[in-house]
Amino acid sequence: MFSPAEVVVTGMGLVTPLGIGVEKNWENVLAGRSGISAHQRDGQPEFLKYFGKVEGLDRLENVPRALAGQTRFLNRGSVLGFQAAREAVEGAGIELSGIPRERRALFLASGDLTRVSCEFMYPALSRVAGRDAHELDFPALNKAVLDRVNPFFLLESISNNLFSFLSAVFEFMGPNTSLASLSPCGANAIELACRKVRAGEADVALAVGCGNWITEIPMYELDGLGILSKCRRGAASFRPLDRGRDGFIPGEGGAAILVEEAGRARDRGARILARIAGLGNTIEFPSRRGLSVPQKITRRSMESALEEGGALAADLAFICPHGSGTRKGDRSELQSIAELLGDKRGNVPVCALKPYTGHMGAASDVCEIILGIMAASGGVVPGTPNFSKAGRDFEDLKISASVQKTAGKRFLSVSYGIIGQSSCVLVETA
Repeated sequence: MFSPAEVVVTGMGLVTPLGIGVEKNWENVLAGRSGISAHQRDGQPEFLKYFGKVEGLDRLENVPRALAGQTRFLNRGSVLGFQAAREAVEGAGIELSGIPRERRALFLASGDLTRVSCEFMYPALSRVAGRDAHELDFPALNKAVLDRVNPFFLLESISNNLFSFLSAVFEFMGPNTSLASLSPCGANAIELACRKVRAGEADVALAVGCGNWITEIPMYELDGLGILSKCRRGAASFRPLDRGRDGFIPGEGGAAILVEEAGRARDRGARILARIAGLGNTIEFPSRRGLSVPQKITRRSMESALEEGGALAADLAFICPHGSGTRKGDRSELQSIAELLGDKRGNVPVCALKPYTGHMGAASDVCEIILGIMAASGGVVPGTPNFSKAGRDFEDLKISASVQKTAGKRFLSVSYGIIGQSSCVLVETA
């Protein structure tokens, strides 16, 4: 039985390159499928043609008529995030009209990079610049921009693009904020949602992560940071935790979790999917300046979540690390996990889930908690796609490319970001 002070998950929503909806995504994870594939892009290096793209969701349907016109302002990541949020709210079976609007909290995490590019200018440029043109006719360009460029492109580029639209549709008018960064802001959104419910400041809270990392310029920039895979093995090149890893492959997606106070959820007869047992949020500093990785980037955040939840690492069903597939990042995480588990390091399974979808930024944080809930509820641990063998120092960790059985109900989901921020969520399935 859950105590009245606990925060529970009653709704989940998921849109990823694996499919639309939680059930479809979980079905494909169990089948070992990946949503990463090659896409035709002229003039790009071969490895930048690999990414995870959501198919079958180009625009939103069944939006309230009064708000339908606002959908044209939404960028790609926001469309995916909204669809996930709608699934979470509808799946929770909650009657929002019975909850005061000021008691509905909303926390949006967006690492969206949809408009970090210049392709929106192409229609105007192509009109005034011939194939052999060396100079632009700027007065003509100004006129073409007025005729050919979407005047709302600036709205599409703001970090909280989805926030007001989502608030208006579901009338979440209580505690709220919009987070904009790379990982782990999706996990941060979940933490804020849970703490507002625990503090009695909200009856329900919705945490949404969304992002699009697959447009051309962001992919070039990620490659410039040295964190993308060169895709020498095609879509199978995303190999987190493996000794042959060389970076990640990006994707796009949306994920959402609705939480509420356990007593209230029971009283309304809700189906309780899991409870959020502990939260940890820390930052480490690398020993060297620059975009380096601390030696043990996630250990303290995992210890903090376990302590808050009154759990022991040895009793976990599994640990789901960030698993970006970078050389330094994965090593730091594996070192953190090995020290956390100590002499039990061969007993607790470890699985990295991003190769199923591609790295979706803030959406991946929330997505991996949802997939973890599905896994622990079914007594299984998903395989880590493309995994073959860990490095010498971590060969005794329990990592597998195939599905494993587990008897536990608690798991850790971990995320970290550049320069040492780390966030961890301890979840217990019902």
